[in-house]
Amino acid sequence: MIDLKLLEHLDTFLTDSRKEKFTKVLAQRTKHFTVATEDVYQLHNTSAVIRSCDVFGIQEVNVIEERNSKRIDREIAMGAQKWVDLNRFHNVKDCMADLKEKGYQIVATTPHAEDCELHEFDVTKKSCFFFGRETEGLSEEVLNAADCYLKIPMVGFTESLNISVSAAIILQHVTTKLKQTTINWQLTETELLEKRMDWIKKTIKSYDKIVARYYSE
Repeated sequence: MIDLKLLEHLDTFLTDSRKEKFTKVLAQRTKHFTVATEDVYQLHNTSAVIRSCDVFGIQEVNVIEERNSKRIDREIAMGAQKWVDLNRFHNVKDCMADLKEKGYQIVATTPHAEDCELHEFDVTKKSCFFFGRETEGLSEEVLNAADCYLKIPMVGFTESLNISVSAAIILQHVTTKLKQTTINWQLTETELLEKRMDWIKKTIKSYDKIVARYYSE
C-alpha cells in the first residue's frame, strides 16, 4: 500500500514542472501492450527498444537473455531505463509463461509469416510484441507458441528492418490506434500511485533521508 501522506510530502520536494511532467506522462502510460526482446546481441538495439517504449508510453519491457547477458546501454537508452520497468528472464519459456499468466497474447514480429499486417492488427487484445535476434530472428520456441504473427508491409528490395526501427514503427502505430478506442488502456489508480512513488524515489537524491526524517517526526 502506498502511504498517500508520504507521497504528498515527497511531492513538495519536486519542482512544479517535474510534478506536471510526471502527471502528464503517467496519464499516457499503458500495460495493455508490452515488448519482449529475445537474446538481442547488439546492446544498442535493446537499449533503443527501451527508449522507444518510453517514448510511446509502454511501461514494461521484457528482456530475455538466454545467451547474451549485457547491461543496458545508458547512453543509447538516454535514461529511459529509469522510467520503464524491465522484467529480465534467463529463458523464453519463463518469459512466455509470465506473460500468459498476465493475460497477454504472444505476437511474433516477423516478415516471413503470412498472418497479420500491421494495419490489420487488433489493438483491443492485450499483447506482447516479440522481437528476435539480429541475424536469426525469433526462435522456433517463440514462433511455435505465438498466438499470431505480425509483419510490417515493405515494398523495397530489403526484406527486414533493424529491430529497434521495427519496434518504433509498430509501437507508434498500435498505441495511436489504441487511444482511438474506448477500452480502458491506462494504468490503474494503484499503478499510477506506485509508479509516481517509484519515479520520485529515482528523482530525489536524498530520498532515504527525507523518508527517515518524515517517519521520525
